[in-house]
Amino acid sequence: MLSGSPWWRRDIHADRRPRLLARQAMAMRLRAYFSAQDFIEVDTSALQISPGNETHLHAFATQWDGIAGARQPLFLHTSPEFACKKILAAGERRIFSFAHVMRNRELGALHQPEFTMLEWYRVEEDISAIIADCAALLRECAACTGVRLVNYREHICDPRAEPERLTVADAFSRFAGIDLLATLGPDGATDRDRLATATARLGLRVADDDSWSDLFSRILADRIEPKLGIGRPTCLTEYPLPEAALARPLPRDSRLAERFELYMCGVELANAFGELTDPGEQRRRFVADMTEKQRIYGHSYPLDEDFLNSLAHMPAACGAALGFDRLVMLMTGASRLDEVMWTPFSDPGRDER
Repeated sequence: MLSGSPWWRRDIHADRRPRLLARQAMAMRLRAYFSAQDFIEVDTSALQISPGNETHLHAFATQWDGIAGARQPLFLHTSPEFACKKILAAGERRIFSFAHVMRNRELGALHQPEFTMLEWYRVEEDISAIIADCAALLRECAACTGVRLVNYREHICDPRAEPERLTVADAFSRFAGIDLLATLGPDGATDRDRLATATARLGLRVADDDSWSDLFSRILADRIEPKLGIGRPTCLTEYPLPEAALARPLPRDSRLAERFELYMCGVELANAFGELTDPGEQRRRFVADMTEKQRIYGHSYPLDEDFLNSLAHMPAACGAALGFDRLVMLMTGASRLDEVMWTPFSDPGRDER
């Protein structure tokens, strides 16, 4: 799309239309996949008491003006996750949702403030079933678009290939030469200084107020993510527990969590958890993250007490959230999200080229 030119111009829309039709075909194909697996499609409310409680997540705020004049702060959801888990607590066992979600402070080739998230959950199934879903979804989209190889920023990936499974610890060792597990204590404590030394050795910036999580994210983004999903998709598994706020610990190693992310051509497509269902532990993690958010950004978000109460009734489950627009972008050969969105957001005061 030409910078500064509206997407609704007929000549621009004509150029964009083939990718938009491919988007429609992919959505129909994925709905058919889930239907064949006995999933129910759910439609969750965008208005929530809490938009999520991750440190670096930014939401759009609004308020409800009650009939009697009472005002209730509300937020546009950043994910349908809390609502979906309440539905699991209510008794549903396999659900999926194509949800429009909103995240503030995000705009670029791979980010839009409003985008479509495909989220799905399986009750009493292992996270390996979610990995199998991810592989199947890529094959389904490749089949309906006729794509043999995905090309993005000089990288190539075969979407039909069986995904590589690579642990975070192995990725840090292979691509950054760092023993990540040596910076994690058996009680969940993190050795910030040890990771800072390793970060500086890579030539990456280290600030005095950087936390262990800040350094982890910097190394991941700079040295590891660009190497993932090359040739075939990658499932980056076994995240450190401090980087998996809504995931349960691995039974064999309490330092790690049942979390993986799916990558193609260095682009993160999906984030999946073996879901945490302990209300007390979930509250502790949320409070810690909101304390950190207050320290960094000067504000925090409320906790959804209804969500925390529902966790006591939620069965064991696994779930995933996939950026549908990113998947369409890769499958259609687009270079930016706004090329595959029917009504993309554009900042009139900024050139996003």
